Amino acid sequence: MDHREKYNILQILKFVVPSILGVLFLMFPFKYNGDTTIAVALLASKLVDISGDILPLLILIFITCTALLTVLFKAFGLKIIEKNNFLRGIANVSNLWMIIRIMGLIFAYCAYFKMGPEFIYSEDTGSLILFDLLVTLFTMFLFAGFLLPLLTDFGLLEYVGALLTPVMRPFFGLPGRSSIDCIASWVGDGTIGVALTNKQYELGYYTAKEAAVIATTFSAVSITFCLVVLKTVDLVYLFGPYYLTVVASGIVAALILPRIPPLSKKKNTYYKGVKKDLGENIPKGYNTGQWGLKLAVEKAEDSFNLSKFIKNGTSTVFDMWFGVLPSIMAFGTLGLIIAEYTSVFEILGKPFIPIYNFFNVEYAVEASKTVMVGFADMFIPSVIGATIPSEMTRFIVATLSVTQLVYLSEAGSVILGSKIDIGFVDLFIIYVERTLVTLPVIIAVAHLLF
Repeated sequence: MDHREKYNILQILKFVVPSILGVLFLMFPFKYNGDTTIAVALLASKLVDISGDILPLLILIFITCTALLTVLFKAFGLKIIEKNNFLRGIANVSNLWMIIRIMGLIFAYCAYFKMGPEFIYSEDTGSLILFDLLVTLFTMFLFAGFLLPLLTDFGLLEYVGALLTPVMRPFFGLPGRSSIDCIASWVGDGTIGVALTNKQYELGYYTAKEAAVIATTFSAVSITFCLVVLKTVDLVYLFGPYYLTVVASGIVAALILPRIPPLSKKKNTYYKGVKKDLGENIPKGYNTGQWGLKLAVEKAEDSFNLSKFIKNGTSTVFDMWFGVLPSIMAFGTLGLIIAEYTSVFEILGKPFIPIYNFFNVEYAVEASKTVMVGFADMFIPSVIGATIPSEMTRFIVATLSVTQLVYLSEAGSVILGSKIDIGFVDLFIIYVERTLVTLPVIIAVAHLLF
């Protein structure tokens, strides 16, 4: 007997319309004034343009509030914080995270008021993070916080998850719904992918291991930024082969990294023990499309509530503003200080000289200087590599910098500031592993192209 439900047009539209709007706002690239962008990034940039100098001050206030709440709670256990779920969620962190937030606070004040050692507030370190990166992320979080539910709460993840589970589970050990995180990152922005993954983890749709794998493997760099990188190394005409190489090497990394430490050691436990039904077990009488539609319609019916939508969006935005901004200020500034004022990354890159020589890559010494510096900021390798005479070597530098993925000045710090079980050491090891896994693939393609 066929027990499949029949849905009316209104039920279908409750799923389809919000989902399409979510795709248009967060995943659909288009041309604007000659540049490729997405709607949420355009909205964020427009808000930056009209806000003037107020945004850095607002960011400073949020970082200050986070640090003060954390210190007051950890030191004095204030009842007003203890009794408020939202405030307790912000303030109740480990001693290590309290120190990181205090460090972010110090860096933010140094950068805003141009005080203290210059290496903290210079245009290449603290000021870059506060006045450039955090301003962009502040506005991005504002719009993404309210728009992400269009992707997550109205059935799109359920529908795509049912369709792609037969692919994602056997190859990557992940739920089918994680494919949306990946697509949102690649065509939109890596931080959007991390935010989406973190929210799904908190809600109980991903285990700690799955969230860690998705955040460090599928929260890829956007197409828009890939174009910027190629322009920097003067290879825009190779965008097609370049992006196919990024995708191919990224897939290789996604197949290998979850099967080796530290990702393989992450626990398959749920955040606060809460597990949601993913709907992966398809009942008899349904195919994947029919089952996906059933899950999607039911999810949309449950979520079609304006006050709930606004409340959840507001909570998501403030969670990111309070929880993530201080860690980005701390980790991003520290990473750039190490990159700009020490030889640490250059020394760490020396073991790659014989690797480049073994694969007959020209200007191996110059290329090696770009390998590890990308852990601080993804754009620095291309800036350094832009002066290398060999097009093949510049292609390798530009492609590797994108596939390394977990750089501290943006995606890496957002991951560290999230609830996802990834620590600083984990992040560095994953960065090195991604480098070692993707580099041979990139070099092989480079030899075919040049």
